[in-house]
Amino acid sequence: MGRNSRTIKRVSRIGSYAIASSITDPTCVSCTTFNILAPIYKRLSQEDPSYRESDVKGFWLNRNKRILDWLLCERASIICLQEFWVGNEELVSIYDKRLGAAGYNCVKLARTNNRGDGLLTAVHKDSFRIISHRELLFNDFGDRVAQLLHVELIVPFSQCRNNNVRQEILIVNTHLLFPHNSSLCLERLRQVYKILQYVESYQYENKLNPLPILLCGDWNGSKSGHVYKFLRSQGFISSYDAAHVYADADAHKWVSHRNHRGNICGVDFIWLLNPNRYRKLLKTSWSEALAGMLKHQLKRVSLTEDDAFAFLKADSEGDYITYFGFYEALQQLNLVGHCHGLCNEEVKELWLQADVDGNGVIDYKEFKQQIWNTYSDQGERERDQVWDDIVNGTVQTIGFSVKNAVLFPAEVEKGMWPEDYSLSDHARLTVVFSPVRMPCSRLT
Repeated sequence: MGRNSRTIKRVSRIGSYAIASSITDPTCVSCTTFNILAPIYKRLSQEDPSYRESDVKGFWLNRNKRILDWLLCERASIICLQEFWVGNEELVSIYDKRLGAAGYNCVKLARTNNRGDGLLTAVHKDSFRIISHRELLFNDFGDRVAQLLHVELIVPFSQCRNNNVRQEILIVNTHLLFPHNSSLCLERLRQVYKILQYVESYQYENKLNPLPILLCGDWNGSKSGHVYKFLRSQGFISSYDAAHVYADADAHKWVSHRNHRGNICGVDFIWLLNPNRYRKLLKTSWSEALAGMLKHQLKRVSLTEDDAFAFLKADSEGDYITYFGFYEALQQLNLVGHCHGLCNEEVKELWLQADVDGNGVIDYKEFKQQIWNTYSDQGERERDQVWDDIVNGTVQTIGFSVKNAVLFPAEVEKGMWPEDYSLSDHARLTVVFSPVRMPCSRLT
């Protein structure tokens, strides 16, 4: 946690109560994300996997009442829940009544094809006014969805008491596909790409100046994965890691989920993008992410940089890679040729990104720069040219600094999973943000 605060140092001992003073601070905004494990998925017997918590009303009712007790005790400004059992009217009614009575406006979204669970996003009336909300249906084989809320802060923050300061933010709540096998990693990356495309389109269609964006949810991937790197390349920061001053290499220091295989890992994030952050073009980040997946597959088969180049140019008589050889290599690496693989358009995007001089082949220098050294620091401070084409002048807008962050139960902050924890198979993540005034570009 923060290094100079006695209150924050108590986090490891008393869990979410340690940031109670931060959450109740009228100059702050807090956000909780929590996968609450839908009763239709919670198994009650290892011998009989079909026996689920949804079969025993007393069990799921008691557990969800305890979840609500915790949420209402914490009273975050924003609550993002995943695996919310939207298919059960009684449970939905309980959440609506209790959250409503506590002052929250709730928006729910079911997964497609009647999967039974979905998302719930709640924002407190004392903190936000909902301007609009949108539903994003991926329409993929995993039936995943996402919610986008455009909200206005109504708390008169002392730092931002100025009529010229825009006090609006975009909130996204989602639950990505679980990577049952390596072929699904690309599909998860596509889901994030769709989210960012949708957010970008929403901003354009509504002629919005850049706003702070919070991406909340169960990302079903760790800090070592492609999704994490992709979001980092777009300027997002992991709020929890920012609060703890953790580097990318510190993935082992915290966990947030024990999955059905018994593995523990950190998969729950609240990502923050401030409006003054420089970032790469979304299309550029996407192409780099595809290149990163190619490099990952090459390294999985123990290829060094030189060996990988030789593998990709195997059909060529010269010291370069041809498109035909490139495609054949992707097939051998299981990146194309199946329903979850790269489509022809994505292969073409990856090729064009690597063929910098456009001469129809990829030489060693292009391979090294555009494929092997993906996600390098080069270009990290690129200005997003999308905004440069449509801006004129500057205005003041609101942004956020990460003031505090905590995972509950407390043991997960040390990389351990407590056996006596029964609220969910996920930890609850709460982050407290301090609004700050910052300049951004003005749309014409």
